[in-house]
Amino acid sequence: MNIPNFLSLLRIILVPVFVIFLIHQEYNNALITFVIAGLTDVLDGTMARLLNSQTKLGSYLDPIADKLLLTTSFVTLAILGIIPSWLTVIVISRDFIILLGIAIISLMSINFEIKPAFIGKVTTALQIAAVFFSLLNKAVIHDLNYNILKVELPVWILALFFLTASFSVASGLVYIARGIKIINSNTSKDGDI
Repeated sequence: MNIPNFLSLLRIILVPVFVIFLIHQEYNNALITFVIAGLTDVLDGTMARLLNSQTKLGSYLDPIADKLLLTTSFVTLAILGIIPSWLTVIVISRDFIILLGIAIISLMSINFEIKPAFIGKVTTALQIAAVFFSLLNKAVIHDLNYNILKVELPVWILALFFLTASFSVASGLVYIARGIKIINSNTSKDGDI
């Protein structure tokens, strides 16, 4: 167990802590926990490269920790009415479609390498920003009994939601196109149509 893998595990452990803070309406603590989890994401990748300690375990743990944190964040915040449910459906549907594609390609015994597309990285950054700023907004005006259905969000946060949704859809389409290309190039090599 090296330091980057420990940081990925720490991020996984912080997910239920984050949810518990949200359930108890401790939005400041939830925000701090989310920020700490985000920092572990930055640190584990940086340390793995700097210390040349990239491992196979880390290559699985890091994306699992990321998806667990973001999926849990979106679902919990949607249930609490802090993030719109339509955005959560788009974000989770994209991830589900990508995972389904990976499963199909794996079941077909096609060798492939998972490389994040630039648009995928931008999408992840937007998703993190949507969670962070929604939480920050909620933590700042918590005493005002904020609820997405009762109090209007600042326009820039609504714009961030629509931008996040747009990039989630666009990046999902990019990954679908990549998957189709991988399958087509493999089946044409085998002579299958």
